[in-house]
Amino acid sequence: MPVLASLHLYPVKGCRGISLPEATLDAQGLEHQGVGDREWMIVDAASGRFETQRSLPALARIATSIEQDGLVLQAAGTRALRIDTRRGRPREGRTITVWRHTGPALDEGDEAAAWLSALLGRALRLVRWDPASRRIADPQWTDGMEASVRFPDGFPLLVAASPSLAQVNRWLAAAGRRPLSMDRFRPNLVIDGLAPFEEEHLPDIACGAARIRPVKPCTRCGVPSIDQLTGERGPDPLDVLEHYRMDPGVGGVTFGMNAIVVAGIGERLRVGQRLHAPRDR
Repeated sequence: MPVLASLHLYPVKGCRGISLPEATLDAQGLEHQGVGDREWMIVDAASGRFETQRSLPALARIATSIEQDGLVLQAAGTRALRIDTRRGRPREGRTITVWRHTGPALDEGDEAAAWLSALLGRALRLVRWDPASRRIADPQWTDGMEASVRFPDGFPLLVAASPSLAQVNRWLAAAGRRPLSMDRFRPNLVIDGLAPFEEEHLPDIACGAARIRPVKPCTRCGVPSIDQLTGERGPDPLDVLEHYRMDPGVGGVTFGMNAIVVAGIGERLRVGQRLHAPRDR
């Protein structure tokens, strides 16, 4: 029986995530204490274009935590930055770009910008998702179902499985490489109790009343080569994985499944929860 092994929320796109014992499912992915997954994003101050660990590996050094009405960003050697998460307070609008989406976002102000810019050595701004904005996952992969997203690369959720990572590490070991931890792949839901890569063939995943649909294999970039504690790059595993995990259908090496929320908005997901994969889709 598949089991939900862990839950991970990434409040700020590209920064370190938070492992949670439970989280709420919303239309755009996971949410916890009023903080949504990838609800904030770091952008270039001049262009408004998004930044991730692809361009700034040191983002992995920024830890995130959730306090009462606050999101806290911390990095070694600097004071913590606290962001007020209460909605409705006045903030300047800013036009941002994330991949092919250009639209409005809410700027978190000069203090946050100065903190990020000093830490990362570039002129940066921190923005929050504007609820008035609209961004939709690629309908080519969702069978036309409209799936709303905030600032992830493309889909509300990323699902990965522990047995699949174990197989990846066996391949890496055979090539003389060190094993990778799951945080290198930055999933939201990690599942145990499956055969390696079985998650790619599940029509739906039911978690109580919640129903999550894997829709597209996740193509991998260079981020799995980055240590998620130090921000330092190591050997890129893609040169090994391309011999096993190249998927011409999506044009790259894949690990994990992008997923959408089909039912159960407002449901609580809990680590240790038994999952069911119905075959009635």
